[in-house]
Formats: sequence, structure tokens, C-alpha cells
Amino acid sequence: MPSYVMLAKWTDQGVRSIGELPKRIDQAKRLLADMGGQFISLHMTMGEYDLVGIYDAPDDAVALRFTLMLQKQGNARTTSMKAFPEQALREIVKSIG
Repeated sequence: MPSYVMLAKWTDQGVRSIGELPKRIDQAKRLLADMGGQFISLHMTMGEYDLVGIYDAPDDAVALRFTLMLQKQGNARTTSMKAFPEQALREIVKSIG
């Protein structure tokens, strides 16, 4: 299953309702599970981004739908990246010589 890295920044609304963060995380995990995916790890961070998550999803369309549904709630804006595991990296590099 493909993996994705999601970087999130709180919106003003997200900061005002920060006390609801544990509930929102649980909801996001359920939403992703209902779509056939799962979180691998989730970290609150200091710096340019407020939250970093790594998750698996069945495909790019599911990953995009998931992040759009999160953003629609208005608590965070996200940047997503498709991640390739080490074995895939080795195969890709080997294929280009």
C-alpha cells in the first residue's frame, strides 16, 4: 500500500479549538480507516509545520480525498507527499543505472 507524508499547519480556527485536537485526531484516524488506510505515525512538531503524519492509503485518489476532507474542516492546511520505501528507492535507482 502506498505511503504518504502529510505536513499540517494550524489555521486560526485550529488554534482556537486546540483543546479538541485529540478528538479530531481520533476522527481523522477513523476516516482514514474507513477509506482503507491507516496512520503509521503522527507527531506534533515545532517549526514551520505543526503536525507531521505518515500514513498508508490504498491509492493516490484516496490520499487526496482524505487530505481534502481534513482541510474542509478548516482546522489545518496540509501539504502532502507520496513516500517511497527504501526497497522501492533501490529498485528505482537500479533501473536508471
